Amino acid sequence: MAADLVQESATPRTAAGAKRILLVDDDRDLTEMIREYLEPEGFAVDVAYAGDGLTAGDFEAHDLILLDVMLPGVSGLELLKQLRQRSGVPVILLTARDGDTERVVGLELGADDFVPKPFNPRELVARIRAVLRRGVGGRAGFDLVVGDLHLNAAARSVRCAGRPLDLTTAEFNLLEHLLRNAGQIVTRDELSAAAFARQQTSRIDRNVDTLVSKVRRKLDPSGDLESRIKTVRNVGYLYALPLE
Repeated sequence: MAADLVQESATPRTAAGAKRILLVDDDRDLTEMIREYLEPEGFAVDVAYAGDGLTAGDFEAHDLILLDVMLPGVSGLELLKQLRQRSGVPVILLTARDGDTERVVGLELGADDFVPKPFNPRELVARIRAVLRRGVGGRAGFDLVVGDLHLNAAARSVRCAGRPLDLTTAEFNLLEHLLRNAGQIVTRDELSAAAFARQQTSRIDRNVDTLVSKVRRKLDPSGDLESRIKTVRNVGYLYALPLE
């Protein structure tokens, strides 16, 4: 680990085997507040005050990344883009409260969730636990097969026509919910709750739409983007059952 970039947790308050979180934020007062709140909750927290120079090893050694969008040097979104080229570790973005554009771009780049600043530390803990649960969730031995699409909930893997898909946590959860309701209309609110483990307001609909768009492109990178996931105008989406 890059010792000059990442300040490791040195407190004895976290138990052995605790989930390790990397917090990337240049606000030292905020990072100290987050660390002081998370460590008694059972998390081990390492801090990087900038994104420049972080290596793949810095990310892979952690169970989850808390990533500020506004960083000196390389931005949080650029760092997320680089990270997604080599790792599927869950990422929660810390964004400005009015940063709708940042959230949409973050989802496009593979973020699993986002928390607007300023935030309640209890909400941050809840979001972290929800993302970590989604990352290891699923029902053992339970598969979903719709046409040539095969989803294994226990392994959290998806194959489309035999081709493995690289999905983020939110993308996997959204697709799984659509498949469990294949042939039926699913509302944006339902998909928001499934993907992000929370209810959203109508102003966040665009983030569900962004997530659906990403899943469509991964299902059919060179084909008809609406051949599988159909848009139901003003309502939501439907995963189409294959023709017999």
